[in-house]
Amino acid sequence: MKGNVIKYERDNIDTDVIIPGQYLKVHDYAELATHAMEGLDPDFHSKVKEGDFILSGKNFGCGSSREHAPIALSHSGVKAVLALSFARIFYRNSVDGAFLLPIEIEEDAYNGISEGDEIDIDISKNEINNLTKNQTYKMKPFSEIIGKIIEAGGLFNYKP
Repeated sequence: MKGNVIKYERDNIDTDVIIPGQYLKVHDYAELATHAMEGLDPDFHSKVKEGDFILSGKNFGCGSSREHAPIALSHSGVKAVLALSFARIFYRNSVDGAFLLPIEIEEDAYNGISEGDEIDIDISKNEINNLTKNQTYKMKPFSEIIGKIIEAGGLFNYKP
């Protein structure tokens, strides 16, 4: 997976800023996507492109358990969120619904990757290659069960 990085240098980005509550009744995913990150970055929808990545600090996706958050991000073009840690409900909603990949990273990746950098993520090697800076970082591997769910295309497609 190759794309550009949109970086938010903060922790605890919650689902209320990922998709504000007033849009929870919107069932058209394309329209929902136009409001992604609106609570934090009102210009997000105009700068995100298909295949982009979000990079953030700790506890990304905390707050309510709304599935709208990963849906809005994925339909805006985001393929993965890279963070130091995730709220577990956001992590599982992202994986189970096959909306986007929640990729846990280490501090060196967080500090070394900048806004606008082009990166290439190789899940099979658990590597993130920063093509802009010619640097490579390790990502935390997915657990065996999460890897199988991702490979199946979500929980509904997973057959143990």
